[in-house]
Amino acid sequence: GLKQGEKGLKVWVMCEVPSNVLAIDDFASIFDGFSIGSNDLTQLVLGCDRDSGDLAHIFDESNSAVTAAISQAIQGAHRNGLPVGLCGQAPSDKPEFAAFLVEEGIDSISL
Repeated sequence: GLKQGEKGLKVWVMCEVPSNVLAIDDFASIFDGFSIGSNDLTQLVLGCDRDSGDLAHIFDESNSAVTAAISQAIQGAHRNGLPVGLCGQAPSDKPEFAAFLVEEGIDSISL
């Protein structure tokens, strides 16, 4: 099977649940990088389902709790010398969110 580090194989982890952010130093000792899944992270930080007609209006990646979590993840990855990217819809829909990511030092953005 495949082995991390063998023949240059790097293993990244999706950072989609608040525990990934809160324990990022622990995860950094296991993985080679992080990819923040902004859609799932937003849902779980805010406790809402973006697909629910009753709750979708609450879903907002620009919410201060979500941006704090994303900022903490970026800082934590970099503190551990690891790259961090973000995949999600927000950077393509909200130029100010893309600017926030760049200001925070994100290494890559996947839309």
